[in-house]
Amino acid sequence: MTGTPNGNRWRWVLAGLVAVLALAVAVWPRGGDDAQSGGGVTTPAESPIAPGERARAALADCPAPSGASVGDGPLRGITLNCLADGRPVDLTGALAGKPALLNLWAYWCGPCAEELPLLQQFSEQAAGAITVLTVHSDPGSAKGLSRLEGLGIHLPGVEDPNIKVRKALGAPAVLPISVLLRPDGTVAKVVVRAFTSVQDISDTVAAELGVRA
Repeated sequence: MTGTPNGNRWRWVLAGLVAVLALAVAVWPRGGDDAQSGGGVTTPAESPIAPGERARAALADCPAPSGASVGDGPLRGITLNCLADGRPVDLTGALAGKPALLNLWAYWCGPCAEELPLLQQFSEQAAGAITVLTVHSDPGSAKGLSRLEGLGIHLPGVEDPNIKVRKALGAPAVLPISVLLRPDGTVAKVVVRAFTSVQDISDTVAAELGVRA
């Protein structure tokens, strides 16, 4: 016995709703904020970094507060853990007193892996005239530390699993991003691209912060 036209119509509507729901579940982002350039969505939070992993990476210590005055910038009040030893770092308080370059990156980001060695060279060339601090912007902090070890990068760095820095800046969901800070911690420039050379970094820093390195 066949069904009525109305009955058939409702069965087709119900089947369509089930299919749409299944598709939505399949494509819904897992465990992250949003898609970022250079890789997929952010990964779920991982277990804490083991002390041995931090020691093997041999990162430079994060800067300590100098007591210099801090301006009312968007990063004021943000505290993140240092990749070298896990201690909390008040970003603007620790960086105040001299210009700084914050580099937002993640372990899965290809352009970041190409840019980090350039930042290492620039930091050595600058000889302390400007602080270069990496900001691992992903929950996979242990993977970030391993990536730095593999690349031979020893710059000081902090872990930002909840992307507090990018959110505070209102920056787009792409990586890498470099943030140029004045000595009082206020933002001079947000660079939404990868640097292509040490000279590129030097010229950008000189133009925005007045520091030639």
